[in-house]
Amino acid sequence: MTGLLKRSEKENLPLEIIYLKRNGEFIHRVIVVKKIHPTHIQAFCLEKHQFRTFKIERILSALPYQSRKSHNVI
Repeated sequence: MTGLLKRSEKENLPLEIIYLKRNGEFIHRVIVVKKIHPTHIQAFCLEKHQFRTFKIERILSALPYQSRKSHNVI
């Protein structure tokens, strides 16, 4: 996962993450990593339109973001 976080930072690649909050709640976010620290990342959240801090140990999964546009089936 570290490689994907570094790629997001370097290429402004949006990532979808599943994150475990302190209260035990799971959240889904689409972010672009701006700065990587040893224990956390600073990222711009595309849903909240704000900079957020995420602890790396609480990021359960990360994937490159793919838009979920509806597809017409013929």
